[in-house]
Amino acid sequence: MIERVTYFLGQSIIGSAAAVFILSMAPGIGLSLMIPMGVYLGLPLPLSALASILGNLAPVPIVIIFISRIFKWMRTKSKFLAKIADKFEEKSKSRGETRYRRGEFLGLLIFVAVPIPFIPGTGAFTAAMIAGVLNTRMKTAITAIVIGTVISATFVALATHGLRVMFFY
Repeated sequence: MIERVTYFLGQSIIGSAAAVFILSMAPGIGLSLMIPMGVYLGLPLPLSALASILGNLAPVPIVIIFISRIFKWMRTKSKFLAKIADKFEEKSKSRGETRYRRGEFLGLLIFVAVPIPFIPGTGAFTAAMIAGVLNTRMKTAITAIVIGTVISATFVALATHGLRVMFFY
């Protein structure tokens, strides 16, 4: 899929960086997959990390502001959508309450900062959903998510660099 996006955007550093940026926005993909993928596409590691961080953070304010409204709207449209909204909201609340209700900032930061590859639901997008559902202050949520994302990207970038050195040099 990334090859198609890169081909569409142009097979250059700018096209590859744009592909990494765009695909980093998707929930479940995030940093842990896109930083190594950017390196695979030929991007320098710092550029791949920067594009991934910015892409991962782009939808965060929108999700925090609108997630409750989106769930409310889904409940009015059909029973099926109401069921999906209830499931997501219940999952967000259970993850949020157990992981960061005592100390919102630190809990949210840790939730985002620990990169668990191939397990969706531990990145900035899910943290933004949790913050929106639990009505966390915008400043607290965004600050924690940004710092956690940078920490997570640092871990993934170091692992990517280490594996690249170990296997390809």
